Amino acid sequence: MKGLGNLGNIANMVKQAQQIHKKLADIQEELEQVEVTGSSGGGMVTVTMNGKQKIRSIRIDPAVVKADDVAMLEDLVLVAVNEAQDRAQEIAKERMYALTGGISLPGITP
Repeated sequence: MKGLGNLGNIANMVKQAQQIHKKLADIQEELEQVEVTGSSGGGMVTVTMNGKQKIRSIRIDPAVVKADDVAMLEDLVLVAVNEAQDRAQEIAKERMYALTGGISLPGITP
């Protein structure tokens, strides 16, 4: 009868794995809806993206658009995108950390 106990354990593990898979899918869906913003130049350039790091919008103040200083505009956009990505990654890590019940896993620890 010992074998039946092992089957019960395996069935329980499968059930737990299915629950984790469902929670992971829920987190992925939630990250699609989360919006984060990064900005630079005192708000002259603003980038909005979702929690999965897909850019939704870029706003550039017309005052910063100068034909003779494209490099500055490029730098401002780059900084704003990187800031938004950092925020999106932090939110994703927090959600995944909560899913693991506080267990530290590489790339998931907040």
